[in-house]
Amino acid sequence: MKTTQLLLIPALAVLTLAGCKSKKGTPVQKETGAVEITVPFSSKEYRSDENYFRAKQVGKSPDLATAKKIAFQNARAEMAANIQATVKRVTDQYTNQRSVGNTQEYENKFEELTREVVNMQMSNVKEIGEKIFKEPDNSYSYWIAIEAGKKEVFEKLDAKISNDAKLKLDYDKQKFQQIFDAEMKKMAEEGK
Repeated sequence: MKTTQLLLIPALAVLTLAGCKSKKGTPVQKETGAVEITVPFSSKEYRSDENYFRAKQVGKSPDLATAKKIAFQNARAEMAANIQATVKRVTDQYTNQRSVGNTQEYENKFEELTREVVNMQMSNVKEIGEKIFKEPDNSYSYWIAIEAGKKEVFEKLDAKISNDAKLKLDYDKQKFQQIFDAEMKKMAEEGK
């Protein structure tokens, strides 16, 4: 009886291992019903990097033109938020590293100028990709990818600062650009 039990243990172990091996190549879909979805424009060339702010978005509508407008509007809003957040981080670092007269007033004025620059820049974005899908419900999904050059954003910001008497007093273009470039590099490394 004991020898039969001793032989049964290795046999069960072999069956268990064989059962585990067969599941190894089985796709997740068969096990859970989950389906992997590929999002358009997810590769590296569509992410913000050291030289460009980039955004991608989708618009969905029964009308193709409306789907395109929604996608473009969403992408522009995303890019504007990214530019504003980056410039805010740069401004915060810049004012912390320099002894600026009235820090709060300086930051508020900078924020105001940033909004103006972002609004100006949003009219100059470049489309770098589009994909259109006809959905099962006969609506359209319109994907768009856009970009704005870091250099153009910085130049417009620099011009606005240089034309403002109060900001110009405490402005060191070289230091500001150094921080701006570092933030762009960090954003590229994070893969946004």
